[in-house]
Parts: sequence; C-alpha cells; structure tokens
Amino acid sequence: MTSATKLTAVYPGTFDPMTLGHEDLMRRASRLFERLIVAIAAGHHKRTMFTIDERLEIGQELAAKYPNVEVIAFRGLLRDFVVGHGGKVVVRGLRAVSDFEYEFQMAGMNRQLMPEVETLFLTPSDQYQFVSGTFVREIATLGGDVSKFVSPSVNQRLQRRVKAKAAGN
Repeated sequence: MTSATKLTAVYPGTFDPMTLGHEDLMRRASRLFERLIVAIAAGHHKRTMFTIDERLEIGQELAAKYPNVEVIAFRGLLRDFVVGHGGKVVVRGLRAVSDFEYEFQMAGMNRQLMPEVETLFLTPSDQYQFVSGTFVREIATLGGDVSKFVSPSVNQRLQRRVKAKAAGN
C-alpha cells in the first residue's frame, strides 16, 4: 500500500479463549490492512474464563508472527477505543446466519456512534466456521478434547484452568 498514513483496522472481541477461527481472521485481516489492532475487550457483559491480562498475553503471543498486528486490551465503548487509536475499519467475524442479526445491529449502532468508521465482515475459513469460544470453553470444562479448535499453547492454558477449577482453586 502506498498511502501516506497507515490504514488501521480494529478486530475487537473478548477472545475467551482465542480460537483457531480468531487466529484465521487475524491472519487474513493483517494482509488487508497496514495496521491491525486486536482489541481484547474486558468483557463486562460476560463472565470470562481467562482474565483480561491472560487474554492479552495469549493474543500477543499468537500475534507475534504478524509485524503489523498489535494486541491491546480495552474497557468501555468500542467507539472510544477505535477513534482513540485512529481506526477506520472494524473487523468482525461471521460464522453463521445466527451471528448475522446481532452483528448487523451492532454495525448499525457503531455507524451511528462513529460514522467515519466502516464495519467489515469476514467469514472464517471453512474448517473454523463452527468454532466459538463459548463451545471451546464448554467442551474443555466437560473434559473434551479441544486441540482441533485452539493453538497448542491455548490448549495447555485451558487444560490447566480446568484442572485448577476442578481442584477448587
């Protein structure tokens, strides 16, 4: 790209945990934009398995191979984060039709809050279209194998967390 300023996109989410589907979208979005910020949301509306610091550490580890990707934690309105970091695009993943209605409404609200920012929907690669952090957490908590859905380092963290929870820690 030859623009005088870097085109910044923001890929927000709770990423609890970051799945191979999230990694797929991060990789693909990093090829589309000069700067991609993976914005790890505090998740004030969700009870997360991993703390924001743990999710930030995981995201930074997995993004390390992409020189134009930054991973930053945030609290509060996405609008404030995007505008504050010079974002011009919000990247969102759509796995299925069931995601569309919620994401469409969110994109409309974001357009009202930040009309200068576009929302771009990406669908994950075929093998990741059914993978969600919620499913991964549930399968792991019930003792199932999630190694096909998350990177090895995330799988290790999940297994440690599940064992600690089972031990009452």
